[in-house]
Amino acid sequence: MQPFTTLTGIVAPLDRPNVDTDQIIPKQFLKRIERTGFGPFAFFDWRYHPDGSVNAEFELNQPGYQGAAILVAGRNFGCGSSREHAPWALNEYGFRALIAPSFADIFYNNCIQNGMLPVVLSEEQTGELLRRAQANPGYQLTVDLANQTVTSSDGFSASFEVDPFVRERLLGGLDDIGMTLKEDTRISSFEEHRPRWLAGSRA
Repeated sequence: MQPFTTLTGIVAPLDRPNVDTDQIIPKQFLKRIERTGFGPFAFFDWRYHPDGSVNAEFELNQPGYQGAAILVAGRNFGCGSSREHAPWALNEYGFRALIAPSFADIFYNNCIQNGMLPVVLSEEQTGELLRRAQANPGYQLTVDLANQTVTSSDGFSASFEVDPFVRERLLGGLDDIGMTLKEDTRISSFEEHRPRWLAGSRA
């Protein structure tokens, strides 16, 4: 998993509350058995008209937000079903950090598992970022996990809380397997010293 330390990137504003996982990655695209290939279908029903043409009115389709690495959204982002495909799609689309007043719990944890940083800021702070990004397409932020800050060149500055364990995992680029392998020496020692039973023997 790619470590998350400091990210500077374009902000895409999605000024909508209660964006659920079926809106992030619609159910018809969940047939793939790989963890990849979902990025092109992120927000599919909003990005495209029923005839397949691009919906130019949708925020992420507007030229100033192309290549965005930071998504700012409304409260309760990622609600709905617990499908992990949602962070897979967002990550592959290009987002590495998400900012909102609140996230659905399972979605929040799934983001961590996939190397994305969900940042919780207040309604007022999030609203201010939405306004700045909407008024200035191409607006950039710097998200610094080590110092737990969100800043911009035009003076915006906010701090955020993050669980120390989550912070350690993201800074080190460690998923569950990576965290387990940090204890490889202790695991190997245990395996060497635990009782061994021969096939067919009785306790």
